[in-house]
Amino acid sequence: MRLLVFATLFGVFLDAGDALQIQCYQCEEMKQNDCSTPEYVVNCTVNVQDMCQKEVLVKPDGIHYRKSCASSGACLIASSGYQQFCTGRLNSVCISCCNTALCNGPKRKRPALSAATSSLLRTHRQLLLFLPALMLLPLT
Repeated sequence: MRLLVFATLFGVFLDAGDALQIQCYQCEEMKQNDCSTPEYVVNCTVNVQDMCQKEVLVKPDGIHYRKSCASSGACLIASSGYQQFCTGRLNSVCISCCNTALCNGPKRKRPALSAATSSLLRTHRQLLLFLPALMLLPLT
């Protein structure tokens, strides 16, 4: 009996491990990156849509965003196909692909350095600047 329970549980965990599902933001023609909020989060199709896609379109009335789930093949082909149109100027279209949860949202800000870390980096920088001068000294 224990073996049957173990085999059943092992099969359930094995099946769950095989399924790859990602969450992405999904919206059409939004302005100002507005669709990076919880109501726009979707679960992508398991084992089919394995990437998030983000399109940035520069139009006369401002920057528009399209976000969606995508298959890796379709997303990578689209992003490379539009690369020549990604100029940042009027009528520009930039398509990017990523494969982590909600990666087609706004860029995350880097954490600020603490005072101690900043001081340590300054000290290391000073040592690195001093090192070449030490190498020029004769060894006697």
